[in-house]
Amino acid sequence: METIYALSSASGRAGVAVLRVSGPRARAALEALTGEGVPRPRMAALRRFSDPETGAALDRGLALFFPAPASFTGEDVVELHLHGGRAVVTGVLSALARLPDLRAAAPGEFTRRAFENGKLDLTEVEGLADLIDAETEAQRVQALRQMEGALGQLYEGWRARLVRLLAHAEAEIDFPDEEVPGDLIAKLGPEIARLQAGIAAHLDDGGRGERLRDGIEVAIVGPPNVGKSSLLNRLARREAAIVSDEAGTTRDVLEVRLDIGGVPVTLADTAGLREAAGAVEREGVRRALERAERADLRLVVAAPDAGDFALARPGDIRLLNKIDLGAEVPAGVIGVSAATGAGLDLLEAALAEKVGLAYGVSEHPLITRARHREGLRECAAALVRAGEGSEADLVAEDLRLAARALGRITGRVDVEELLDVIFRDFCIGK
Repeated sequence: METIYALSSASGRAGVAVLRVSGPRARAALEALTGEGVPRPRMAALRRFSDPETGAALDRGLALFFPAPASFTGEDVVELHLHGGRAVVTGVLSALARLPDLRAAAPGEFTRRAFENGKLDLTEVEGLADLIDAETEAQRVQALRQMEGALGQLYEGWRARLVRLLAHAEAEIDFPDEEVPGDLIAKLGPEIARLQAGIAAHLDDGGRGERLRDGIEVAIVGPPNVGKSSLLNRLARREAAIVSDEAGTTRDVLEVRLDIGGVPVTLADTAGLREAAGAVEREGVRRALERAERADLRLVVAAPDAGDFALARPGDIRLLNKIDLGAEVPAGVIGVSAATGAGLDLLEAALAEKVGLAYGVSEHPLITRARHREGLRECAAALVRAGEGSEADLVAEDLRLAARALGRITGRVDVEELLDVIFRDFCIGK
């Protein structure tokens, strides 16, 4: 196994830069840079770092040593906490590059080694990536829960049950002359049904986890001159859109990114919906209709002097803008004034409630990626077939396919587990 190294903190000038080295030569690399032995495991020690070839001083910082297997990658790992100047980082990386049997790490290679050495399963790897990319509180909570194994533990629990079911089916096929209970296949039916129902309920989540991870879309729709762009600016708290009394000012879809109730939201201001006067405005209206159709939530805006709520559909938030002009606000409608900010707190509360209820963090682990959903659907379909089957070899094959589909999600597929369960449960061969 090669020893790899890389800058683990962000590139560019900073107060502190962290370099990581992982592999069998990590200890030797640290000793070469410092001329001293490694510090006590997991204890930071102040060290002077020098170029092993020239003896030139490179920096003075902290060194940490994590002996295998108690490290992120499961290998010997060294961390160097250096001053974050570009010249310091470049100098230390250059010195590492000249040491024997060391090479620069490929993108994601430290995490891949953690997976290959059993420190993380694939769902935890994905949770780590999501945690690094998290922009909102809800995203952070979901990613941290996944990185700590909540999703992987759920799927591994299901897979363990599947392995047991499959082992029992295999026992009836492979050891017909041994002392195993009769009619095993029929007895597996209720457990297969319970497992399939649990996975089906997990799948029936409305894409909540994926929406929280990727963000949701909210479209502002309505006729021209009702103040859609002004509302966008108010919600964004900046002048993101050009505002004019001239009808049809917005010709394209304008987006801003917001954090609403911890959920990442893309708020889209669309062109006013009317019979367009020219080709450019017609294209803007077409895009507005398309965006409104695929949005997760819509703010339908009218004004006392323009438009109505004919475009509204169930689940939309209906807004009457320009209430500073003295108009009466109908029941079920939120009155706002983009000019004065009146009613904006009510609008933001309604948005936070709808977004939070539909897409906020759940107390249960949620599906966060399309590949999870695909594997779970494949597993559930195989379980349905297994539950309807009566031939031991066909039932076993469907259970094997179901277990394999779950195993692909976490990255753990171990055929040896079948033999362990068979011999443990039935003491075959004594």
